Amino acid sequence: QVQLVESGGGLVQAGASLRLSCAASGRTFSRYGMGWFRQAPGKEREFVATVSWSGGSTMYADSVKGRFTMFRDNAKNTVYLEMNSLKPEDTAVYYCAAREDYGSVWYDEYDYWGQGTQVTVSS
Repeated sequence: QVQLVESGGGLVQAGASLRLSCAASGRTFSRYGMGWFRQAPGKEREFVATVSWSGGSTMYADSVKGRFTMFRDNAKNTVYLEMNSLKPEDTAVYYCAAREDYGSVWYDEYDYWGQGTQVTVSS
């Protein structure tokens, strides 16, 4: 069982940066691939980024590639999403998720989810 708690969201202006954190409970965090997803009002949940259990492999949605960086610190049981050059279209609730072994771009392949953190980018 893994419990996930996101933090770091907020209201920022376009062009600003934010770092989201996702703290995980449990001693086997390093076995889990992790993902970040987001959901804007009236839209479906969409993939943002994923990282493998080791942190050695990452993948990003085209919409965030070059602006967002996902990384993990297994010693701290935490995964991060560094978001730069934020745009109004990045406004959404951001969720982290966990699944065993490798990450995935598909939200239905994740077993555990956090409660989400709101990111709002004003123009």
